[in-house]
Amino acid sequence: MATYIVMLGPPGVGKGTQAKILAGKTGLAHVSSGDLFRENIKNQTELGQLAQSFINKGELVPDDVTIAMIRERLFRQDCQAGAILDGFPRTPAQAKALKQMLAEFEEDVDHVPFVNATKEVLVTRLSGRWTCRANGHVFHETFNPPKELGICDFDGSELYQREDDKVETVTRRIQVYADQTAPLITYYREAGKLVEIDGSQPIEKVTVALMEVVSK
Repeated sequence: MATYIVMLGPPGVGKGTQAKILAGKTGLAHVSSGDLFRENIKNQTELGQLAQSFINKGELVPDDVTIAMIRERLFRQDCQAGAILDGFPRTPAQAKALKQMLAEFEEDVDHVPFVNATKEVLVTRLSGRWTCRANGHVFHETFNPPKELGICDFDGSELYQREDDKVETVTRRIQVYADQTAPLITYYREAGKLVEIDGSQPIEKVTVALMEVVSK
């Protein structure tokens, strides 16, 4: 029996970090939709070229292209024992496609951990990031502040805040995520798969909570 886990969580909650840790601890493949897109586009696969054509036009990549990429990935050797899905599915339609896909292996999604935190916590985490102009070193005003305000510890260059790290942008990203994934969260909750985890805890405690869910 393989194990399939769908990781859900808003921007800034550390979902990607936890998916990698979980993959290391369980031996399951970490299947990140973002990494998969980049890999297909970089390697100019047929699906990558198709995805790129939509991106170039400023359009969303259609579900069938994304689903085909995920399908190809889940058929690879390292996914025989299962996978941790990160960034897919994003909608109930994609979740149903995943269910059909896994049914071919006589499998189903086993666990859907929803790592969540309050908007205030997420905004603090995301909007506290400052980047150095010279080499892109990243600091955080709360968790990893520079020794001298506004100056990079490593090369002395100025620290600046990227557009997508500003409070207004971050708040909008969190709201968009909440609006888009609300139906997906309802879908998995009604299926009895969703388990909510407090993402405002330290990384280690979130990992412990996730391992408890996965080991059931």
